[in-house]
Amino acid sequence: MNERDENLLYFIQEECELLLEMAEGCDVQTFLDSKMMQHAVSMALIHIGESVKSLSEDLKKQNSGIEWRFIAGLRDIAAHNYGIVQMERIWDVVTEDAPELLEQVKSILFAGKAK
Repeated sequence: MNERDENLLYFIQEECELLLEMAEGCDVQTFLDSKMMQHAVSMALIHIGESVKSLSEDLKKQNSGIEWRFIAGLRDIAAHNYGIVQMERIWDVVTEDAPELLEQVKSILFAGKAK
């Protein structure tokens, strides 16, 4: 793994951890009632998507089990169509997909360190 990919993966890890921290002790209704939280979550998702777009194609091919295109696509929706984003689906991404992505990224980073 090259240094750029490694740095991007660490950044994705940090953003996933931030998403989980924001969601801790929160439920969907609290999220839906808080424009500030929706904005913060959307920004973290944009950051993750931007980082995914910058990862090398080689790394993405080697880790094809991760939904890279979905993550990048979600970034585009959050960045360009914020007004029509279904926040219930964003909550699902935070509570269901972010923990999985976090574990996948940690696995890639750990495998890179083991070499």
